[in-house]
Amino acid sequence: MAVGFVLITTEPGQEISVRDEVSKFDCVTGQWIVFGVHDLFVKVEAEDESELTRCIVKEVRSVKGIAETRTLIGTEI
Repeated sequence: MAVGFVLITTEPGQEISVRDEVSKFDCVTGQWIVFGVHDLFVKVEAEDESELTRCIVKEVRSVKGIAETRTLIGTEI
C-alpha cells in the first residue's frame, strides 16, 4: 500500500468546494481544512506508487480552485 499526503493551498474562499471535490476520489481517504500556510490536508492511498502518482496528478491536482500543492509520499525504511 502506498500512502501520501497533499498539502493544498486554495484560491481565496475555495476551501470547502475543493475539500468536497477531492473527497469524491476513491484514493482520498481523509481530508481536513487546516489553518496556516496551507488550507487543506489530504491523505491519499493506493495499491502502489504508480497508482498513487496517477491519483495525485490526474485527479487531486486537477480540481478547480487549487492554487498550489505540496506532496509528501510515505516510504518504508
